[in-house]
Amino acid sequence: MLVAQISDFHVAVPGSELDRQQQTSARLERAAAQLGRLDPRPDLVLCTGDLVQDGQPEEYRRLVELLRPLPMPYYVIPGNHDDREGVRAAFAGHGYLPASGPLCYVVDAGPLRLIGLDTLVPGAPHGRVCSEQLAWLDDRLSEAADRPTLVFMHHPPFRTGIVAMDAMGLDGADAFEEVVRRHPQVERILCGHLHRPIVARIAGTVASTAPSTASQLALDLRPDARIRLAPEPPAFQLHLWSDERRLVSHLVYVQGDDEA
Repeated sequence: MLVAQISDFHVAVPGSELDRQQQTSARLERAAAQLGRLDPRPDLVLCTGDLVQDGQPEEYRRLVELLRPLPMPYYVIPGNHDDREGVRAAFAGHGYLPASGPLCYVVDAGPLRLIGLDTLVPGAPHGRVCSEQLAWLDDRLSEAADRPTLVFMHHPPFRTGIVAMDAMGLDGADAFEEVVRRHPQVERILCGHLHRPIVARIAGTVASTAPSTASQLALDLRPDARIRLAPEPPAFQLHLWSDERRLVSHLVYVQGDDEA
C-alpha cells in the first residue's frame, strides 16, 4: 500500500502577496498533478495541515478546486493557519469529518488504520492535545490493537532543535507520548508544521515531519536563529507499507518548479 503525504500548502487568496511571491497555489497544483501521474499511483493522500494561509472561505474554495484533480481519496486535518469550521464546511461532503468538535477521526484503509488528530488552537501558532482528545485516541487505538496504525497530525510531538519552531510546538506532547507508548501497533506519527523532513524516535515508534508543497524553512540549529525560508524546492513524501509489515518513507521533489 502506498500513502502520499502532502503538507503546509498555505493556499492564499488569488493576487495576494503570498500568492505572488511564493506561488503556493501553483505549487500545490503541480504537486497534485504529479501525484496523479505516479506509477504506481498512491492509494490515498494525507494532508497534514496549514491547508490555507488565513482560514478564509475564499481560500478554502480555491483549495477544494486545487485538490479536485487528485484521482485517489485524500484526508485533511487542520494546522495553525486553518479555521476549524472552514475546514469542516469545505470538506463536509467527504464523510469522514465529525459534525462538531475537534476534527479527529478514524479511517480504515486496506491493511492500515489511519487516525487524524486535530492539534489546532484557534488564533495561536502552537498546537495542543487536550485530555478529552487523548482519551479518544486511547479508545480508538484500543479498538484495534492488532491493526497497523498511522497517526497523522499537524504539530509534531517532539522538539526538533529549530528553536523558533519548537516555541510553537505541541502542548500535551508528554501525555500524548504516554498514550502512544501503550499501543505498539502505531507504526508512524506523520506531522507537518516544520516545512522540513525531520525524523525522531518517540514512545517506541517513529515520528516524522513532511516538507511543504509551498516553501521550506531554513535548517538553522543556533539557539538565537530566526525563522527564514530556504532556497529548497517544494516536496512531498511517499510512505510504502510493505508485505514485510514495514513502513518505508521516500522524499519526492515537486517537478516543474522554477526554483527547483
